[in-house]
Amino acid sequence: MARRGYARRYGQAVFDIALEKKEFDRWQSDLSKIASLAEDATVAAWLENPKVHFDLKARLLSEQLGDINPLALNLAYLLIARGRLGMAGDIADEYQYLLDRHRGLERAEVTTAIPLDDEEKKHLAEGLAGLVSKEVVLKATVDPSVIGGFVARIGDKMLDASTRHRLDALKEQMAGSR
Repeated sequence: MARRGYARRYGQAVFDIALEKKEFDRWQSDLSKIASLAEDATVAAWLENPKVHFDLKARLLSEQLGDINPLALNLAYLLIARGRLGMAGDIADEYQYLLDRHRGLERAEVTTAIPLDDEEKKHLAEGLAGLVSKEVVLKATVDPSVIGGFVARIGDKMLDASTRHRLDALKEQMAGSR
């Protein structure tokens, strides 16, 4: 939980800088580069090794990240120095969440039993948009245990319109009527 709190603070700070300088897309790209680098197990292990001198880590970072905003590079240095490179993906996610809210978008994670085609995604996004009064961008995943219907998570709200949920509710109702 503490890690998520740190990621929120870093993400908010980055968003405030991006808002001030109107460099939303640049920061989004730079955070994505840092997060991708952190996901590379070999590079991350080397960067988090306390026996490797910081100057070598800094040189590797600047080489690997290439043309990146100097402030974003400083963020990467800070994460390395504090042993928090592993939360770069969480920071990027938090930044994306704040950017979406700024742009009036809401992200929805939708789970279905079978893959949705583009038309179905569009229709579902429109339906969910009516519930939250914002434009909705879907991230769809497949889980056969849903059986049918869908489960949607939008921010802190969850909508379970799955067949699995209905079957479980029916099971509880039948067990209670004995």
